[in-house]
Amino acid sequence: MAQAAPAPDGMSRPGRTPEAERRDTDVRRRPPDVFDARTHRIARLAGPVATGLVYGYWVAAVNRFGGPITGWNVLLGVVSGLVFAVLSAALLVLAPRLRREVHALLWAVFAGCAFGFLYSQSDITVAGATVLSLIVAAGVFAMLFYRYYTHEDAYGRRIR
Repeated sequence: MAQAAPAPDGMSRPGRTPEAERRDTDVRRRPPDVFDARTHRIARLAGPVATGLVYGYWVAAVNRFGGPITGWNVLLGVVSGLVFAVLSAALLVLAPRLRREVHALLWAVFAGCAFGFLYSQSDITVAGATVLSLIVAAGVFAMLFYRYYTHEDAYGRRIR
């Protein structure tokens, strides 16, 4: 069975208006949306909460150095996890509205501070934790700036 070859770029199929061609092209480029809006709202909250729980547990585990679990240790884990979740949720809402440079910078600062705080809970000097967190922040900034630079125009609109 023979298949019709697609029309080359710039050439319309006979009997099709340019508006119909553009609409069909836009639909084909967009990935399918499998979940409804309610699921997306729940996931937007569940992601930061889940990562905050993991981060809080991790901070508490690093802080106790393999010793017994204490009330202050649990409090440190809960508070650091809560702060992580709130800041991450705020960044998910606020950062996409900013220009790509500031967007990448905010996520880099967040990642560097989160890593620095976590690493400072181990037996390391403040200078060592600062240097490593700056290295992590620089790497995150470079990666995200490249991603936003290649996927957004100068006004922050996502392009494909």
